[in-house]
Amino acid sequence: MSASKNAYAAARSKASGTITTEKSSVIFWFLVVFTGLFMFWAPFQRALFNGGTYEFERSIYSASVWSSIIMLLIAILAFFVFKLKEQKDVLTILVLIMPLTYVISLSNSASHYLATNMVYIQMLYATFFILGVFLTKNKLGTSIVASLLMISGYFIVLFGLLYWLGNGSFAGHLVGWFALMDTNTPNLYRDAIMTDSNGLRLTSVFQYANTYAAFLITLSLGALFFIVKSRKWQTVLPHAFLLVPILVSFWLTLSRGAIVVIPIVFLVMLFFFSMSRQILALLQFGLAFITSLLILQKVTDIGIGLQKQPSASESWHGWSILLIASVVFTVVAILIQLFVAPWLERVTASFDAKKYATFILPVAAIVVGVIGAILILSDTGFKNILPDNVKTRIENINFQQHSVLERGTFYKDAVKLWSDYPIIGAGGGAWASLYEKYQNNPYTSRQAHNFALQYLVEVGALGFLVFVGFVLAVFAFYIRSYIKSSQEKRDLHFLFFIVTISLLVHSMIDFDLSYVYLGAILFLALGGLLSNVDSAPLRFKSGSAAIHKMFPALLAILSVVMFYISAQLVSANSSYQQTLEVVKTSQDYSQIIKPLDNAISLHPAHPDYLLTGQISRIGILLQVYNQTLKEDSKRAEGFFNQAQDLMNQLLKKEPHNRMVAMQQLNMLLLKGKHQEALDWSNAQIPNYPWYTEMYEKSMALNIELANQANSKNNTQEYNKRLDDALATYKEVLARVDSLKDLPKEQAQGREFAVTPNMALNVGQISYMRGDYASAASTIQPYITDQLDNQSNRVLIRWYLAALQKQSKNDQALMDKLIAKDPAEKQNIEAILATNFPTK
Repeated sequence: MSASKNAYAAARSKASGTITTEKSSVIFWFLVVFTGLFMFWAPFQRALFNGGTYEFERSIYSASVWSSIIMLLIAILAFFVFKLKEQKDVLTILVLIMPLTYVISLSNSASHYLATNMVYIQMLYATFFILGVFLTKNKLGTSIVASLLMISGYFIVLFGLLYWLGNGSFAGHLVGWFALMDTNTPNLYRDAIMTDSNGLRLTSVFQYANTYAAFLITLSLGALFFIVKSRKWQTVLPHAFLLVPILVSFWLTLSRGAIVVIPIVFLVMLFFFSMSRQILALLQFGLAFITSLLILQKVTDIGIGLQKQPSASESWHGWSILLIASVVFTVVAILIQLFVAPWLERVTASFDAKKYATFILPVAAIVVGVIGAILILSDTGFKNILPDNVKTRIENINFQQHSVLERGTFYKDAVKLWSDYPIIGAGGGAWASLYEKYQNNPYTSRQAHNFALQYLVEVGALGFLVFVGFVLAVFAFYIRSYIKSSQEKRDLHFLFFIVTISLLVHSMIDFDLSYVYLGAILFLALGGLLSNVDSAPLRFKSGSAAIHKMFPALLAILSVVMFYISAQLVSANSSYQQTLEVVKTSQDYSQIIKPLDNAISLHPAHPDYLLTGQISRIGILLQVYNQTLKEDSKRAEGFFNQAQDLMNQLLKKEPHNRMVAMQQLNMLLLKGKHQEALDWSNAQIPNYPWYTEMYEKSMALNIELANQANSKNNTQEYNKRLDDALATYKEVLARVDSLKDLPKEQAQGREFAVTPNMALNVGQISYMRGDYASAASTIQPYITDQLDNQSNRVLIRWYLAALQKQSKNDQALMDKLIAKDPAEKQNIEAILATNFPTK
């Protein structure tokens, strides 16, 4: 029998998925190696955060190259072992519907760039789901994947603690050869420790404390599971030894949301345990938490001190405290598992046979948890054992504090956004592209802080129902199989359940799944949940080999297509990075433009390459236009037309990019097209209602056009323009007034108020209509001593003119202005000499 027939026969064996042929074994180990490399590489690329700019995209595109290779290997493996015979096999294929929903939403995308990126990311997720299915079908593969998840996670924890305890340089050298390091500081991983209004917060590789806390929930509960299920000291030891450092790191994130979420996920986990394991889990986790709290104050103080002043002795002091606490807990944990656990199994054996026995302890844990929350949150003195920064964060856990109220606003705004794109959504990145149009107040957040709502606005009800239905189907298969399985089979895949529940629950209050690394882990775990379940056979029977080969063939085609696209995108990013390097050493147009044009040819309509990046094609063309305008106007016009053509392309692909909208306005002004510029600014105000720039431009352009109407003695047009400017001003005032309705605990976000330019415009209108007192009183509060500022000097001109019209004067201010620039006297006289018709 040939090798292929042997492989096919192996696939049909009872031990489905057991890889026996030499060919399949090679592929299996290739997949293991790729998975392991990904687990250690991806976290140190800022966890593949989908930030929506060229700085973040390279790592994601590189990961897409990896995943396309993985998909090709899976396709080869599936060609020999895959058979469409069970319901779970159908679900393995249906995972491809999720990227398909993102493809469908492309037709309605608010940002073509962000939407296509999400298609690539969803293909990566589908690949990792299928990888999870194929890798964990047998005990060896499951053990390897579980070990890779835990070991790579432990490495991330140690990496973060190295930074906290003053060993950041060593940590940087350790991973600098493959990690995405801070370009400004060699051997430094940027923001492994972040600082905000709450103080220093540990973030490790994520650069965001709340997401790191979510990851630590997954890791801590995974470690706890391996502790309570084992009776071998050598198995318990590594997990027990790392559990205290994990929990210390958890506290150092200062994440309030994670503190609320961890007991919820822990309780869900308890419902799947026998009574003896429930007791062990409560005991071991309780002891680990107590141990972490006992040393937390000291470790916190040492870490904060080391960020200010490095000290080898203090660093060792911190490590010694952490090591001693870990060793003590490890010894206790091993003793409990060796001696207490067997006794508990015997004592509780009779309870396990009873139908609802496993619900007793989780319910009791809820009661104990409520009591514990009361002790910590109320003024009982119990919380005084916590460090001040942790205590402050816990004290602020309530529904009226800023982050909760702000998230509530995000969620309401997301629903408003979704209501305009209900069926297929507004494409990947819809929230980042459109939230400014729907926001209730001027906050800045390119993330909705809720995975479900962000997913909903991206792919609408259709895509959301597909995702929810898919995940529920996986859970249904898993739970039904879990109930019927032996304890050994249950334990084999339960880590994947912990990973899935932890990430999904916490992602309901934050943007954890905007980190592609965590999304890949989630889908890998979902695949692991599905792989070893027992599902019903399909009703139809097919002996045709073609039916079974269609799925591998589809994967092979998709892998080649994704490899080609991803490689192109990586190459485009490299060309753009080359452009940034060239600019540092040369101002030669041809040298700069060559790699930039190559980037654009490989990745057309990329907003950063064309406009919004550090160096952009449109920006360069406009610079050259300005430089050549006086010397060769015809040639300069050619450069401008090229810029406008690129702008037109960009506007089609990125119609909701504020920087693109502002640049188009500036280009219209550059060509003196005032009416078109006014129409454009008025059209953009509803899209960016909390940004003052468009209001300012609209008011200024109306006054400019009013002056033109005045010069033509068109009084009707003159007054209409001034009325339109005042209407725009009243809209600003109405929005300023609406901010007073925000709860006092909720910050409004960015400043939104009447600007000096708006005050000038309103003052000018009052002056032009003969209300000089109002003109002076409107302008005066916005005048400063900064006479080098041209805008401020314009304010002073009109203010002094308004005073003179009232037979008043501010001689001191006049003297300062003329001393700065004698020509200002003529400027004021020109204002005074202009005749404006009264309404």
